[in-house]
Amino acid sequence: MADTIRSVRGMNDILPDTTPYWQAVEATLEKILTSYGYQEIRFPIVEKTALFCRSIGEVTDIVEKEMYSFDDRNGDSLTLRPEGTAGCVRAAMQNGLLNQTQRLWYMGPMFRHERPQKGRYRQFHQIGVEAYGFDGPDIDAEMILMTARLWKQLGLTGLTLQINSLGSTEARLAYREKLIAYFEANQTQLDEDSQRRLHSNPLRILDSKNPDMQALNHGAPKLLDHLDEASKQEFTALCTALDAVGLEYEINPRLVRGLDYYGKTVFEWVTDHLGSQGTVCAGGRYDGLVSQLGGKGATAIGFAIGLERLIALLEAMDALPTIEKIDAYIVAVGDNAAKQALLLAERLRDQIPDLKLISHCGGGSFKSQFKHANRSGARWSLILGEDEISQQVIGVKTMATGEQETISWDALATYLQS
Repeated sequence: MADTIRSVRGMNDILPDTTPYWQAVEATLEKILTSYGYQEIRFPIVEKTALFCRSIGEVTDIVEKEMYSFDDRNGDSLTLRPEGTAGCVRAAMQNGLLNQTQRLWYMGPMFRHERPQKGRYRQFHQIGVEAYGFDGPDIDAEMILMTARLWKQLGLTGLTLQINSLGSTEARLAYREKLIAYFEANQTQLDEDSQRRLHSNPLRILDSKNPDMQALNHGAPKLLDHLDEASKQEFTALCTALDAVGLEYEINPRLVRGLDYYGKTVFEWVTDHLGSQGTVCAGGRYDGLVSQLGGKGATAIGFAIGLERLIALLEAMDALPTIEKIDAYIVAVGDNAAKQALLLAERLRDQIPDLKLISHCGGGSFKSQFKHANRSGARWSLILGEDEISQQVIGVKTMATGEQETISWDALATYLQS
């Protein structure tokens, strides 16, 4: 026998007993984003590799180690998208969307080749939100408040908002020299990754998850102490806006985000319910990315939510949404009853558009069909046999109590709706 083909490691199936939770969460997210004026955009999961090298940064784990890249038949180097912002910017530029302000959102799979673990997969799903053409800090505050509303709507509590400012490009370059000097003076304490990044991307050292690096990073110069004046004013205004609505936050001076295109405001929502993979939502400003990719400069801010982690957090906090079950399951024995059941089912669907109804297919005895009805979780079993057909009635059994009554075909829709 041939070997059974299994899924790629770190790329998981989402099965029918779980997808209703995903659908409910996605519907909630979409409803709130739409209420803030955001519109959906869809773009390919494959882009030219150069897009991610230019946007994310050559000296990042994503570009150096994690991208799924391959040569197309015509020789182009293509990459499965490891994140959504670069593709969204490319699509907005290419289709002339940046001539005016835009509020956009998207949802779908992303791909990174890394060691699979709980909360970190090689194929994972994100919902991303991007706004173009808005100067801060009001749009920054609105985005953060929108995420807070998402948690409230989903019934999540206990998430911590962390914010920071990375300042302007010029301020970061000046700070970079101070940071290099600090780490050079403590070079023996740097791990292998930090040694490699010391001169190419020292800010990424601050983002290290290595526990042995935390004390050293804690003592590093703080970027907030070296901000340019405009960035200081914007960050203060952001904090004032969050204070005004009573949204609690922590200023985390070591929050730098893992992608090179960020500047000024950055933020994360974190939880202690998911172990080491505690970041549920992350984002910030990337005002320079459009011009970096060859477009006319446009201010921009965005965030992404990892859906696997969000679902896991809802489960951990016993806050998964209530899933609507099947309303009715038609049990019909005999060829004539099976045909009539299909007709009745279609009639009921016409009369009650939101009815969740399964009509048994494949034959079988009453006993075997009732087993299927029980497994479906239906509220009622609708029982149809030759006697019911001759009288144009149907048996209605309430599955929770076992109580049963007989209803005429003409009154059935009214009964179910009541």
